[in-house]
Amino acid sequence: MNFTILVVDDEKNIRSGLGKSLSMEGYTVILAEDGLQAWEYVNKQHIDLVVSDLRMPKMSGEELLLKITSAYPTLPVIILTGHGTIESAVHAMRDGAFDFVTKPINLDRLSLLVKRAVSSRKLQIENSNLLKELEKLKKKNKFDRVIGKSQKMRKVMEIVEQIAQTKASVLITGESGVGKELVADALHELSNRSNEPYVKVHCAALSESLLESELFGHERGSFTGAVSQKKGRFELADKGTIFLDEIGEINAQVQIKILRVLQEKQFERVGGEKTLQVDTRIISATNRDLQKEIKIGNFREDLFYRLNVVNIVVPPLRDRKEDIPLLSAAFLKEFNEENGKNIEGFSNKARSALYNYSWPGNIRELRNCIESSVVLSKANVIELDDLPLSITSGAKDNQINIPLGATMETAEKEFITATLNYCKGNKSKASEMLGIGRKTLHRKIQEYQIEPN
Repeated sequence: MNFTILVVDDEKNIRSGLGKSLSMEGYTVILAEDGLQAWEYVNKQHIDLVVSDLRMPKMSGEELLLKITSAYPTLPVIILTGHGTIESAVHAMRDGAFDFVTKPINLDRLSLLVKRAVSSRKLQIENSNLLKELEKLKKKNKFDRVIGKSQKMRKVMEIVEQIAQTKASVLITGESGVGKELVADALHELSNRSNEPYVKVHCAALSESLLESELFGHERGSFTGAVSQKKGRFELADKGTIFLDEIGEINAQVQIKILRVLQEKQFERVGGEKTLQVDTRIISATNRDLQKEIKIGNFREDLFYRLNVVNIVVPPLRDRKEDIPLLSAAFLKEFNEENGKNIEGFSNKARSALYNYSWPGNIRELRNCIESSVVLSKANVIELDDLPLSITSGAKDNQINIPLGATMETAEKEFITATLNYCKGNKSKASEMLGIGRKTLHRKIQEYQIEPN
C-alpha cells in the first residue's frame, strides 16, 4: 500500500529536505509552500498524512489544521514547530493534531511519528474498506443481517432465498452461537408471509409443564393458576411463521402435538375440547444430533422427518474464517456507536489472534469479544492485550523469539519457517498470513532452503 504525504513549510530548504528524506523511506511526497496551497492539494488529491509548519504566510498551520479536522477528520496531521511556539503546538494537539516535532527537526523522531500515523491511517483505510464491503454485501443480499462472503455462507443464503417462498418446514442445524436464529429470520423476511406474525419460542427456556401451554394455549381452570383463557404461540402465528429454537429439548407429549399440527394443521388448547385450525409455517433449530436422539428414544422419528423437509446446516466460525474480518468490522462499528468510541481497527497481532483462534462459541463469542475489547481499549486501536485472555494466550504461545544481533536473512527465515509450520505446510494460508504473494513465498522457501516440519 503506497502512502502519500503532504509536506507544508514556507522554508524551501526544510520543505525539500523533508521531501527527500520521506521519499527515501518509500512514501510518495507532495510539497506545498504555504497553508493555502496545501489546502488546495488536500481537496484535489488523495493524501494520507500532512506534515505542516505552524507559522506560514497566506494560511497558518493552525488554520490549515482546523480546516482539515473539520472536513477530513480521519486525516492525520503532524505539526512542525520552533521552540518559541511549543505552546501553540500543544494547542494544535487539542485541536486534533496527531503529534508535533520541534525544530531543528530530529529526522528519526519524525520518521517514527510518520510510521505511527501511517499505520493508523492504514487501519482506518482497512476498516473503511471492510465497512464498504459490508454495505455492498447488504445491497447485494436480500437479507443483510447474515454477514459473510465465504463460500459456505453464500451457499446457506442461496438455499434460504430458494426456499423462502415455499411452505416447506425447515430444520436449521449447527453449533451453539453460529447464527441459526438469523437464518430463521431471513427465511421469514424473504417469504410471502413476511407481513404476517413471526413468533419465536426458545424451547429450552421453558419448563416441560409450561411449554405445552405456551405453544398451544390453555382454557380457564385447566390447571392451577390458569385464571383465564390464553392463546398459544401456534395460534398467534396463524398465517405467519413460528420458529422453534432448540427443538431437541421438547418432551414426548409436546412432540406428538407438534406432529399433529404438521400433519393436520390442528390442535386443542390445554384443557380444551374445541379443535383449532392453523396455517403456520414451522422453522425449527437445534444444536443436537436429532438422529442420535431418535436412536436413544428421546425424539420421534416421524416428527424429525416432518420438521426436516429442508435441512440448512450453518457452519461453525472456524470453518468460515474468511468472514472474521467482516464480522469484526461490523461488531466494531456497532460497539463504537453504542459506547461513543472511535476505535479505528485492530493491530496486526490482534487481527492475527482473532483469525487463529478456534472460536468454540462461534459468532456469539466473537461478538462478545469485540464488545469487551471496545469497552476496555484505552487507545484508538485494539491491541492484542485488549482481547480476552482465552484468545490471547494461544496467540502468545505462537510467538517466536529472534535473538538480538541476528541478521535480517536469519530473522526472515525463522519467521517464514514458523509460519509454514503453524499452517501445517499450507502455502496459500502462510502467504496470506505473511502478507506476501505465493510466488514470493516459493522464492523465499527455495532461497533459504526451508523444509517445514
